[in-house]
Amino acid sequence: MKFAHLADTHLGYRQFGLIEREQDFYEVFERIIDRIIEEKVDFVIHSGDLFETARPSPNALLVFQKGLLKLKGAGIPMFSIAGNHDSVMRKKSIPPQVIFKKLGLKVISPINTNYVFGDVFIGGLPYYPASQSKVLKSKLAELSKKAAHHEKSILVLHQGIDKYFGYQYELEIGDVPDNFDYYALGHIHKYVHESFGNGKLVYPGSSEIWKTDEINDYRENGKGFVIVDFDGPKPSVKRIKIDIPREFIIRSLNYNDLESGIAAIKETIKDFDKKPILDLTIKDVESDTSNVYEIINDELGDLSLMIRPRFIMAGEELIEETIKNDSLGPKELLEEQLKSYGDENVTQLAIDLYDYLSKDKLDESGQLIKQFFNEFYSNGEFKTGEAENETSQEEPEDVQTTFNEVLK
Repeated sequence: MKFAHLADTHLGYRQFGLIEREQDFYEVFERIIDRIIEEKVDFVIHSGDLFETARPSPNALLVFQKGLLKLKGAGIPMFSIAGNHDSVMRKKSIPPQVIFKKLGLKVISPINTNYVFGDVFIGGLPYYPASQSKVLKSKLAELSKKAAHHEKSILVLHQGIDKYFGYQYELEIGDVPDNFDYYALGHIHKYVHESFGNGKLVYPGSSEIWKTDEINDYRENGKGFVIVDFDGPKPSVKRIKIDIPREFIIRSLNYNDLESGIAAIKETIKDFDKKPILDLTIKDVESDTSNVYEIINDELGDLSLMIRPRFIMAGEELIEETIKNDSLGPKELLEEQLKSYGDENVTQLAIDLYDYLSKDKLDESGQLIKQFFNEFYSNGEFKTGEAENETSQEEPEDVQTTFNEVLK
C-alpha cells in the first residue's frame, strides 16, 4: 500500500496582489494531482492550508473541485484537515473542505478524528493555536490510544513543532505521541523528513513559494509532495519534486556596475517561459533612488512580472546589516513586552491574537478570547500558569486592559 502526502497548497493566494501568481499556485496544484495519479497511489493525505483563506474564491474552489474529481475518477480518495489559513475560529463554523464531502473528500475534524483505510488507521486534528495546547495534547493522547489497536497508523497534523519551527511553535517534540508509523504534517513550508518514534515524520513543504524567504529551500529541496510506501516494516518516503511555473531571481548589483549587472540578468531570463519576479538589491547608490529605479524598470520592466528593489546608499551597508541582524520582529517585541506580566498563557494569547488581527480575522480573534476566558476564568477566579486560584474577582478587567494596551 502506498499513498501521497502533500500540504500547504494555499489555493487562491494572490501573492503581491498579482493574478498571475494566483494562477501559478493553481497550475502547480494541477501538476501535483496529475503526478499523483501517475504514481497510482491508494489514497492521498492533505495536511492543511489547502486554501489560502477560510473563505476561498470561486476560482480556488473550482480548481480544487477539478483536482478532487480527477482523483475520484482514478479511484483515489483524499483525506484532509484544516490548517490555520483555512480554519474558522467560531462556534458552529466549518472549514471550506466540508463543502466537498459529498464529492468524496474525507474531512478529519475534532468531531470525526479518524478513519480506517484497509488496515491503516488514519487519525488527525485540524490546526490548534498554541493558546489551546492543553486541548490539543489531550486529543493527541486519545488518538494515540486508538492507534495502538491497529497494525499501521498515520497521524495527520497542521502544527509547528519546536524542533523544526523555531520561535513560534504550538507543540514541543515531546508532546507528539511516538506510536504512529507515519506523521503526515503540514504548516512548515520547507521539506522535513526524519525518523521519529516508530516511523517517519514528514513535512512535505508548500507546493509553491509562498514567501520569498522560501527561495533558498526551494533551490535546495524543491517544491512538491511525497510518496509513502507502507509495505515494509517501516514506511519508505520518496520525494517528488514539481517545477514551479515562475522563477524568482535574486541579485545583488553594485551601482557603479549597474549596466553589466542588468545585462547579466537579461541573459539569465531571456529564455524563460514566464516572466520572473526580480528581487534586486542595489548597493553603494550615490544618486536619487528614483532615478536608479527608473533605469532598472526601463531595462527590465517588460521582461519581468514584478521588480522588488532594495537600495543601500553608499556607506550604509554595514549599518543596515547590523540593524537587520540584531533587531526583533513584532512578535518578538510583543513577547518581550509581556514578560513583565509573568504569565505564559497571557503572552501566548496576545501572540495568537496578533496573528489573527494582522490578517483581519476579527471573528476568529473574538472566539479566541472567549475560549481563553472560558479556560482560565472559572467561577470568577483567574487561573494563571503558576498559581491557579490566587487572584481576585477584579483581575479579568485588568488583564483585558493589558490586552487592549498591547494590541493598540
